[in-house]
Amino acid sequence: MRAALLRTSWRRGLCALLAGAATGAGQAPLGWWPLVVPGVAALTLLVAGRRPRAALGLGYLYGLGLFTTTIAWVHVVAWPAAPVLIAFMACWSALTGWGIRMVQDLRLAPLWAACVWSAAEIGAAHLPLGGFGWVRLAWTAVDTPVAGTLRWIGATGVSLLIALAGQLLAAALAPGRSRRGSAGRRPRLVAALTLVGLMAVASAAGEWTVHWADRQVDALPRGPRVMVIQGGVDGTAGSYAMGYARSVTDNHLSQTIAALASQRAAGQPAPDMILWPENSTDVDPVKDYQTHALVTTAVTLAQRPILVGAVTEGPGPDERQTTAMWWPVGAEGPTDVYHKRNLVPFGEWVPWRSTLVRLIPVLEHVGRQSVAGTTPGVIDARINGRTIRIGDVICFELAYDATVHDTVRNGAQVVMVQSNNATYTHTGQPYQQWQITRARAIETGRQIVVSTTSSLSGLIEPGGQVSDRTAEASHDWRSYQLALGSGVSAGVRLSPVIGWGSVAVAAISVLVGVGRRVGPGRGRSTRRRGGALG
Repeated sequence: MRAALLRTSWRRGLCALLAGAATGAGQAPLGWWPLVVPGVAALTLLVAGRRPRAALGLGYLYGLGLFTTTIAWVHVVAWPAAPVLIAFMACWSALTGWGIRMVQDLRLAPLWAACVWSAAEIGAAHLPLGGFGWVRLAWTAVDTPVAGTLRWIGATGVSLLIALAGQLLAAALAPGRSRRGSAGRRPRLVAALTLVGLMAVASAAGEWTVHWADRQVDALPRGPRVMVIQGGVDGTAGSYAMGYARSVTDNHLSQTIAALASQRAAGQPAPDMILWPENSTDVDPVKDYQTHALVTTAVTLAQRPILVGAVTEGPGPDERQTTAMWWPVGAEGPTDVYHKRNLVPFGEWVPWRSTLVRLIPVLEHVGRQSVAGTTPGVIDARINGRTIRIGDVICFELAYDATVHDTVRNGAQVVMVQSNNATYTHTGQPYQQWQITRARAIETGRQIVVSTTSSLSGLIEPGGQVSDRTAEASHDWRSYQLALGSGVSAGVRLSPVIGWGSVAVAAISVLVGVGRRVGPGRGRSTRRRGGALG
């Protein structure tokens, strides 16, 4: 008997790992989205009827499969970073598995279980140290028929939608409470019909939204023509990809000169502004004379303003900030700046630095402590005699709903992403970031222009379609005519309401489920009855 139980546990554990990996395969770069809903359903089926501790363990194994498939690329920074981050992030999946088990015996269990999934995603995106919301169900929807629903319910709502689809599929496949005739089949039939209806409505709404967004772009007011510069880096993937100080600025100046010459020789329309990526100057161009000269040379030659991505000094001693600078023609410095708000823990800053650096000396390679900005990423850009509000999102910030949403809430007419993915060249990270950017374009209803130091720059339309994209590990340039968007989409408005609403519903339903299990005379019968999902 004991050997049989061990074999069953081993098989369940392996299935949990594989289910997590299948769900992760729906993320970029693989993009195998048809596996996502079955992967979500598999976790629910695996924890059905299990003791809470077993559900916790199965959820953890599911998380190991999910995050190994998706974020193992952090090993390029330092090899221990990957197993540590994967092991930690899997804790959120463990809570998901446990929470789903707690609500499985309640009426309308698929709805409560979907809220549990959504609540865990939101928790992971906020805790600890600002959270890490890089892996979310919503990102897998970009190439599916439901992609357009991002405009109406936001990333949080789409994650909840996909989680609900997974729970309904699990309910349709699970054994009913009774095996006697139609009484046992009815809950599964209801779940199956609900799933089909839900996905049909979501797909129809999504497809209509994408086509509508395509038509709307042509009707929008004409915006600036933007020249995107991808200057390249001197190193290869890893912590030292950026090469020596000022080399990246040299590269972006050279590429700007080449782009202007090519544009003029071909008789193409001149740009109204130029976009440089994050870390295009790795020395403060305001305080360092040589770097200041490189930037002003580029502005003078182009006779166009440049949105520069810089590493700046301060605000305190031995501190730095990642900054976007609007640098007009003839100016001695930037006239408007935005400081990156969401910083990468252990990449841009070290929590408990004085203690941890002594214990883990390799953390000294992080360099000066970065300080987060406090204001929304909107820059007032004076272009051809008119002021255009540019929403600026810097790299890692794309994963943070509030930061992205603040750009359009504060009047951004176009959205630009400045990024430096050189460290992660030839990994899945740049492609995952590109997928997230596409989701943000649909969600905000804006064209998004992306400039990176060395990979995947381009233009994404409000419907999520890719108009153009550069190659990875290259230096290149592009020129795009933009349209000016306006207003705030329903997805941006509703996303926080849906998110925190699902957290509240999940908390209440789990408490009810726990109460039913521990109530007088309920524990034994509940454990026997476990597995009913409807």
